[in-house]
Amino acid sequence: MVKRIIRNILTTIGLDLTKNLKYDRLTTQIMEKVVDHKSNCIDVGCHKGEMLDLMLKYAPQGTHFAFEPIPDLFDALKVKYPQHSVQLFSSALSDRKGTTSFNFVKNAPAYSGIMKRKYEVKNPDIEEINVKLEVLDHLIPEDKPIRFVKIDVEGAEYGVLKGARQLLTRDKPYVVFEFGLGASDYYFTTPEMMYELLVDECGLRISNLSDWLANKAPLTLSDFKASYENSVDYYFLAHQ
Repeated sequence: MVKRIIRNILTTIGLDLTKNLKYDRLTTQIMEKVVDHKSNCIDVGCHKGEMLDLMLKYAPQGTHFAFEPIPDLFDALKVKYPQHSVQLFSSALSDRKGTTSFNFVKNAPAYSGIMKRKYEVKNPDIEEINVKLEVLDHLIPEDKPIRFVKIDVEGAEYGVLKGARQLLTRDKPYVVFEFGLGASDYYFTTPEMMYELLVDECGLRISNLSDWLANKAPLTLSDFKASYENSVDYYFLAHQ
């Protein structure tokens, strides 16, 4: 709780001690600009609900869909969010429905994911569990147009987005998504694949978070590839 309060204070005053704090601050600023009180949002990789809290703050009259496959975290979310405006799902997302093995990193849950990846923690304590796989296009009603999506699934972002092609094409939401070396490459995802899906297939554009806030031009494929391969950024915004 204390760590969370300190994190919120640092984000509010714009003091970025880490890249993650910077991305949290920029994501908050983006939400302030694009989300209104009736917007519907999606939180993929909800974890403890930090971003879901912001969705409820900026869109108190919207419907919000949150996905968290780790059982203990999901159970805590059910207690924290009893309101009908939050629909919780205890599943991972992909472009196919079924089940999958899932690597729960017990001493660093934020690194948990379908595939094992590079971990920024010594001696990761991994428990392999089975989780449900769902497809976002199968779950979100068409009468609930989505305005904002956050995706943080430790490398599995491409599968989540591939399973949301109808939603992305129809609603053209703002999508803050993680995409970085040390995670996405363990899923054999390339910048070309991500760019083709979001830009060529779904009609969106891709920007760095700070560039979009500064009204700069979106990234070309070569820009996006260079940013990814040089680890300049690992969070991006897909947008109209």
